[in-house]
Formats: sequence, structure tokens, C-alpha cells
Amino acid sequence: MTEFEFQVIKSVGFVTALILAVAIQRFRPHRTLAGSWRANTGLWATNALLLGLVCGGCACAVSLWASRGGVGLLNRGEVPSAVAIALSVIGLDLVSYFWHRANHLVPFLWRFHQAHHSDAQYTVTTALRFHPGELLLALPVRLLAVAALGVPLLGVIVFEVVFAFANFWEHGNIDLSHRVEQGLARVVITPALHRRHHSLETRLLNSNYGTIFSCWDRFFRSFGENRSSTRIETGLPGVGASLGTMAILGLPARGVFRGR
Repeated sequence: MTEFEFQVIKSVGFVTALILAVAIQRFRPHRTLAGSWRANTGLWATNALLLGLVCGGCACAVSLWASRGGVGLLNRGEVPSAVAIALSVIGLDLVSYFWHRANHLVPFLWRFHQAHHSDAQYTVTTALRFHPGELLLALPVRLLAVAALGVPLLGVIVFEVVFAFANFWEHGNIDLSHRVEQGLARVVITPALHRRHHSLETRLLNSNYGTIFSCWDRFFRSFGENRSSTRIETGLPGVGASLGTMAILGLPARGVFRGR
């Protein structure tokens, strides 16, 4: 598989995940919200262009390099393809958990990550609201993880698609029945669980760092219960509720904003 083919498959998966999440949000809205889609899609376009120029297919290249050179845990023996893919998704999601938590604990990283939390309109497009500085800092972490684990190319693709859907889904303005929510929360991060993570309150903000699986938060004692029936105000104090793309890009230079 070429890097171009990898990018095409990744893009199709990304768009499909977005459409599914938007459909669920439209069918089961949690509350009436206008959304910050202009600023968020503006950031996404900026990031897509920048990362495409810097290293659009790096994960593909690193995976192929590791496979050919026998680098990484999964390349040390004969691991069945299905097992390797499953372990890849689990391993990369665990790395994502620790990286996300670091973005909250390390002041320098939080300067960039706070752009994501500045959205007071918690909808699917909030999943697109990332400062390019954060994504550039995350890139070597993700590539190192792919190499260290020896993630096969198919494992990278499956993870990217699953991660994209989980990211859109958990940021959705989505309401679930208590029974469904309770069952899903045992395994994956639900919109209500992640909505707590975007709270204005510091006590709630510093919880539920997971993206795909909820077990990491439970195991590392950062899990916080939440339900769709609970109303949570999102965003950051001291940050305007209607920031444009340029204002969001300038947030790291303005200072550090925390929950109240």
C-alpha cells in the first residue's frame, strides 16, 4: 500500500465517522445548541493543510519500516493478524490516554490543549477543534508508539478509523437512555462521560481522559460518572464563547485558563 492509498482510506474513514456521529446527534440531541462549526472547521482545515505538508503519511511509513526491520513488540514473532490489530488499537488508545492526561498536567502542553476546551458549544465539531501546535507535538509521540509496538499497517488504519469515530461520537451533543448509557460506559467513553471532561468546573475537568475505552480511566483512577440526564456547562472561564479561528490560534499566547 502506498502513502497516497493510506491517506485515501484514512480520509474515507474520517468522513464516514463524521457523518455517522452527526446523524446520531441529529436523531438524539442532548440539548439545543448552535455549535461553533465555523471556527472548528476553520481549525480543521488549517490542521489538515499543515499536517499534510509536514507528515501526511508518516504513520504508514513508520509502520512499513518497523515491519520490514522487525522493529516493535508485534514484530518479534508470528502474531495472528486479528490479534495484532486488536492489540494495536488497545495499545495506541492507551498511549492516547497518557498523552491526553499529560496535556492537562503539563502547563506548556495545556496552553495548546485549552483551545480544544474553549468551545462552550459542545457538539460533534468540537472534535475538530485542536490547536495545530498540539497536533504537531503529538505527532512524534504517535509515531514512536507505532514503532515501539510494531503496529502493522492494517492496525494503523483500523485504529485511525475507530479513533475518529470515538472522537466524533464522544463530543456529540447526544442524549442516550440510562440503560444504553450504563451498558456502553462499562466499555467505551460515552458523550456524557466526555461532556464531564469538558466541564467549566476543575473538579470535573480533570477526569475521563480516555478516547475509545473507559477502562483506562477506571484503572488509573481518573474515571468520573456522568449521565445524559445531567446538564453540564462546557468551555473555559475567561475565554469568549464565540471565538473565531484566529482568536483560538492565539490562545496559547494569552495565558493559561483553567476551570473555575
